[in-house]
Amino acid sequence: MNAAVEAVVSAKGLRKAYKQKPALDNTSFSIEPGRIVGLIGPNGAGKTTALKAVLGLTSFDGDLQVLGMDPRSQRDDLMNDVCFIADVAVLPRWLRVKEAIDFVAGVHPRFDRARCERFLANTKLNPKQRVREMSKGMVVQLHLALVMAIDAKILVLDEPTLGLDIMYRKEFYQRLLEDYFDEQKTIIITTHQVEEVEHILTDVLFIRDGRIVLSSDMESLADRYTELLTSADSVHAARALAPIDERALPFGKTVLLFDGADRNQLASMGEIRTPGLADLFVATMKGTYA
Repeated sequence: MNAAVEAVVSAKGLRKAYKQKPALDNTSFSIEPGRIVGLIGPNGAGKTTALKAVLGLTSFDGDLQVLGMDPRSQRDDLMNDVCFIADVAVLPRWLRVKEAIDFVAGVHPRFDRARCERFLANTKLNPKQRVREMSKGMVVQLHLALVMAIDAKILVLDEPTLGLDIMYRKEFYQRLLEDYFDEQKTIIITTHQVEEVEHILTDVLFIRDGRIVLSSDMESLADRYTELLTSADSVHAARALAPIDERALPFGKTVLLFDGADRNQLASMGEIRTPGLADLFVATMKGTYA
């Protein structure tokens, strides 16, 4: 990390166990301001526990600073600059649009009612409408209006688009990127839908068994990892270069994934390309779904 930039989140040696099973196992990571960070891992990997630690919602051992504060002892002050959203598809069905605005205005000191109402003016929602009368797309619009009217330094999104179809998921992330994010804000997202956040992330953290197993900005990933598509006559020579993963394709083709390999050498054995984040995730997490 650039020493000139003070991290908004700095975690060193975090430990937390549930019934002797470690949820955080000497976990360390750092997040700089003005970044969109994906915290990605399978169920039970420690994603939610890490978020709860950042938000001051669980006890833990180790050193954690969020905006220069310890979430365990300074949570009230911290929450003035943090917004947490879990699952935008869930709002109480009896809730009216106006009541949702009133509630958020009452609990978050950095909520801008006028900005929220300006956003809603461009939708078909009206103040008296209840959630049960809305389509899923309208619910997403309401939740987006509430989120984007909060001028928080850190926005934490825990599986925010569960239950939404692909159109609404894409709309959520695109509006977040276009209408909310700037260099003064940091967004932390946990999700299983890796492909859908890949295009907006600046950084990624893979977490497995309570440990960070990959921490990188997206540009460095493209330089570090290479996929090779090769045929049966070259696959043995390619395997000798120690790929970190491989998968078979039809017609005798094989895709091998390399970390830090010489691309000129690989190119002599077949077609090379930059792997997608989902392919890296699957390779890193193999065995965790057994």
